Amino acid sequence: MYTSDISLKRNLLGNIAGTVFLALFGAIYEAFSHEVYSYFMIYAFAIPLMLGVFPFTLLLISEKYPGKAALNLWNSGIATLSVGCVFRGVLEIYGTTNAMIIVYPVAGSLLLTAGLIIGIAGIQKNNEKKAYP
Repeated sequence: MYTSDISLKRNLLGNIAGTVFLALFGAIYEAFSHEVYSYFMIYAFAIPLMLGVFPFTLLLISEKYPGKAALNLWNSGIATLSVGCVFRGVLEIYGTTNAMIIVYPVAGSLLLTAGLIIGIAGIQKNNEKKAYP
């Protein structure tokens, strides 16, 4: 078992834990919100599920391991989008708005893009090393 394999499994487990936490957090918050609901709060769990659990599972199955920097950037993007989604849900439930809420999707998208670019470059570099020993 390689270090990158262990790292990818830890990231997968972290995203599973994040998905479960956000699902429970959203359910509990909605239960105490006096029947005021926000789709951002209800579906916040989908971000780590769709962007973390599914891609990391596919990477483990295909045995392609991105570098540590790519994983850190990708997970930071997931965390930023998740926090932004929860924050917007809280604001909607409270009944207010904030102009600075746009920072979360922009920063999250930039982090995901940087992680994707570095990850693809790292995977290609690793494949080249395997092809030419």
